[in-house]
Amino acid sequence: MNIEDSVVLVTGANRGIGQAFVEAFVQAGAAKIYATARSLDSLQEVVAISPDRIVPLALDVTNPDQISAIAATTQDVTLLINNAGVSGTGGFFAPSTLETARWEMETNYFGTLNMIRAFAPILKQNGGGAIVNLLSIASLVNVPVFASYSASKAALLSLTQGIRAELASQRTLVVGVFPGPVDTAMAENVPLDKVPPIQIAQATLQAVKQGIEDVQPDPVSEQVFAGIRQDPKAVEKQFAGMLPQS
Repeated sequence: MNIEDSVVLVTGANRGIGQAFVEAFVQAGAAKIYATARSLDSLQEVVAISPDRIVPLALDVTNPDQISAIAATTQDVTLLINNAGVSGTGGFFAPSTLETARWEMETNYFGTLNMIRAFAPILKQNGGGAIVNLLSIASLVNVPVFASYSASKAALLSLTQGIRAELASQRTLVVGVFPGPVDTAMAENVPLDKVPPIQIAQATLQAVKQGIEDVQPDPVSEQVFAGIRQDPKAVEKQFAGMLPQS
């Protein structure tokens, strides 16, 4: 897919990987970038990157009515970046696990599903385009310190594979991105080396250009994929040591 002159919508664009995506699309020559976040005020710094091309929009992906309203006014979108996500901490037996798990699933899974259902017809009318879902290595193997987050990302991986099959006939490229630890506020307490968010964005744009469906954008991601190909049970046992604090 050609990035130049594309019209992009990025969810969770106010910081971290989302903001990096906006920067990368500006550098790549996208014609227009809809930058969305729950608060318009939080997008001021992002819009300043390129005020003539970045359109800020208030959007909570857990609100289906807001999604429908945004879709009605952004009929020119050719590339959807489902970046918005949340993460709690703790294992499956923490006191707040059920509330945390519902929050993560509502945002990471159902929010993304609602975005795709709203924008797939728009992409079809505009020639097919592409959908990018921000997954995680935690969608491939459960990380117990982020137990229910891992489960929500595993659900999102299954969703990604399912919509890839269903949207193939309308020529929509569906890309899954599997970062390891990234230097963002969400991963602040992860005890592993982290890569800058722009690395994730740039690797993803390159994959979209080349039609690559699964993106391993950093060394940790590459190692996990290689480990799963060789010995998936060993990878599971490796991450099983990252237990939540009791």
